[in-house]
Amino acid sequence: MTHTWTAQSRPTTARPQTAASSRHESSYIVALVEGRGVAREVGMAALDKDTGRVTLIQLADCPTYVKTLHQLHLHSPSLILVPDTFLSVTDVLLASGAKKPSTTSILIQCIMEEFDSVPIEPVPRKYWNETAGYDFLNQLTVEDDEGAATLVAASSKYYALSAASALFKHAEFKLNLRFSASSLLIRYVQVEGTMMIDPESARNLELVGNISYKKSSHSLFGLLNHTYTAMGARLLRVNVLAPITVHGSIEARLDIVEELVQSEDRFNEVKNALKTLNRMDFDKLISSLASSEARDTGTAKPAAARVAQMLNLRNIVKSLPLLAKALTGCRSELLHIIREMISDERLERIEQLVRNSLNEEATPAKGGLGAVNARVYAVKANYNRLLDVARETYKENVGDIFTLQQALSDRHSLPLSLVYQDTGFVFALRKGDLEGELPKGFVNVTMQKGRWTFSSVELKKRNARMKDALDETLILSDKIIQELTAEIVVDIGALYKASEAVAILDMLWSFAHVSILRNYGKSKVWYFEHVSHTFAAVRPEFTGTLAIKAGRHPILENVQSAGTLVPNDVYCCEASSFQIVQGPNMSGIETHPCIHELLIDPDAGKSTYLRQIGLLTVMAMCGCFISAEYGSFRLHDALLTRLSNDDDMEKSLSTFANEMASSAMILGIATPNSLILIDEVGRGTSPREGVGISHAIAESLIQLKSYVFFATHFNELVTTLSRQPSVVNLHLSVQKTRQSSSNFGMAFQYKIVDGAPESQEHYGLELARLADLPTDVLGEAQRVAETLTELEARERQESETSKVAVRRKALLRLRTQLAQALDHSSLPDEELAAYLERFQKEITKALHDTL
Repeated sequence: MTHTWTAQSRPTTARPQTAASSRHESSYIVALVEGRGVAREVGMAALDKDTGRVTLIQLADCPTYVKTLHQLHLHSPSLILVPDTFLSVTDVLLASGAKKPSTTSILIQCIMEEFDSVPIEPVPRKYWNETAGYDFLNQLTVEDDEGAATLVAASSKYYALSAASALFKHAEFKLNLRFSASSLLIRYVQVEGTMMIDPESARNLELVGNISYKKSSHSLFGLLNHTYTAMGARLLRVNVLAPITVHGSIEARLDIVEELVQSEDRFNEVKNALKTLNRMDFDKLISSLASSEARDTGTAKPAAARVAQMLNLRNIVKSLPLLAKALTGCRSELLHIIREMISDERLERIEQLVRNSLNEEATPAKGGLGAVNARVYAVKANYNRLLDVARETYKENVGDIFTLQQALSDRHSLPLSLVYQDTGFVFALRKGDLEGELPKGFVNVTMQKGRWTFSSVELKKRNARMKDALDETLILSDKIIQELTAEIVVDIGALYKASEAVAILDMLWSFAHVSILRNYGKSKVWYFEHVSHTFAAVRPEFTGTLAIKAGRHPILENVQSAGTLVPNDVYCCEASSFQIVQGPNMSGIETHPCIHELLIDPDAGKSTYLRQIGLLTVMAMCGCFISAEYGSFRLHDALLTRLSNDDDMEKSLSTFANEMASSAMILGIATPNSLILIDEVGRGTSPREGVGISHAIAESLIQLKSYVFFATHFNELVTTLSRQPSVVNLHLSVQKTRQSSSNFGMAFQYKIVDGAPESQEHYGLELARLADLPTDVLGEAQRVAETLTELEARERQESETSKVAVRRKALLRLRTQLAQALDHSSLPDEELAAYLERFQKEITKALHDTL
């Protein structure tokens, strides 16, 4: 039994689509429903019209619905469906027009603010039905192990099933598409298995797009995307926006990347096999085959499209054995699984069915007469007698047209050629080959690309006969294709599995390519021959401690001149989970014409340092090598940032209001496993209020025990927070330079250093010295400044509160280091004993000095 879905007008997309972006972003219809209780349960069902994939999600959200908005960004919506009870009667009438409906639902308000160009359409409440949703799933889900798991997982998800019911009902009444039973890839997604990155953080970190220039490739996605297939690019985009948090899965991905990086032969064999699938979109092709019954039959245009699709399917199933061969003898367990998925015996059966029906020589062309002939001769000869006759008639008609062209060329002594267009053949003549005017009898004369194109009455007559034969050929071929499709759809689950396998392999090969291209590996030398060997990079580890040695900002590294990017270290554990980052702006950013494309504030070294941590964490959790000499990471459930200090004119929010909104979101959903990056909170209000608010926010995050990097210009926070055991102070070091006798200044080095800046208050003195102030004036200024600084430091050191803070830090460090040694140390016994002995002396000294 099949269901009918509608094809009227295609809904407008959320943002302009380019040739590049259309490969990466799908066009989803998303149905959303929210529970009426206080738990804010949200159900979502998303249908990709191009690929036929359906995603079901149910989650418990916070008051600002950040998790729901995050999922919407993962499934780029072209249309959002909501229950009509979410909108007033007047607004329901307006919803289909240009004006945005108003609503009392906070969820809908948040969606309208975040996706202001996406239409929101009401669906009658009676269609949001759990039972009907489950019936749709049971009927349309592909019959395989994962399909059965989806039914089990979704059976208790009331809101997700209700959203699915409304989605399919809308499709039934408005899209008029008919999918065969057991033909859709429907999956229930567990939100808990990925790291949540709120939309604002994704924008500020430039995960999938450049903030300043939308067409620029300077983003993390642009850096990592070397995929060959549309499925691989889509999977990469989803992973960058929501990295996985399952340790075993990440390690399995890293095993593949490492094997591809270390083996030149394996790398090139996989590359060559993927090249045969270049620009292919399995999902879209499979969806077209599954929904083919709904399309018009008996007309030539859809028939031609279906014949072309079958030729593409033949090329795909022919290419998969080559990809499987490239994986023969692989070490990685996940590569073995991928090889099994693309070596399914059902795929061999599909290939045999296609081979029995289609010509091996018929290859789909991009356009022109070659593409037409590929469709005409797609089906083998002697398969259908009427088809053979129609093809013979078509061939004779085309021959007549070429005979006419030759006769007219001889008659008028002109080198006429034929060009095939959608309406048939036309004559063509280069501009330089014509002296004077065309002979009489030629019509529809136009100039195109330096040549004349024209027709004649006789050519039009012969074109009409040729088109009749062509249409009859395509319609007869389509009947055979429809029969073939019905046999293939039985095994459509194998095609979906192959699509998923190719997508993950394509993405991981892209990671390996980036690792090679950007020197993200050190095990072999062969791939460095065409790359300047400036930095090394490594496979990341996951130990529960965030430790990065000589890390570099991956996007900046892509545009900086060699040697100008200064690497930085990061170390964060339970004993140092809250890190205050201080220092002047402009710390370490060399002037570069491309940098303005990359960051909101290109002069902020602290911001660069924070962004670097976030980007390297995302890369590691996606399963990619990172740009560093060593990298150890924690599996974070969320990456939350406050990085922008700009006014939001569209939402009428001041800098301070924007800061507070972001901070409230972070405090609302952060957990002990979250990674939080905060840059300059409290700058939008008075200094006293700013210090108070920054301190209060920092204390809440310290108590939460998240990993926090807190960049601030408030020096007071070093004093107020340093008594907390888990607080660590960092600063960006300063290097002085004199540019000329008349032009002086200070250049800031992009290097992070432990501790609060000792000479933080003395930058002015350094500038004064560069300006050649009198020596005695400078000497007196330096003496007073140093005396005051020393007095403050002595008072702080002698303070009993400070001594207690030092002891607490030492004891917390003791606990953390011993736990790390127990869980993750791989040192030999003698070296481990020596390490513990050194550590014992350090802790004993710290306790002795404060008691």
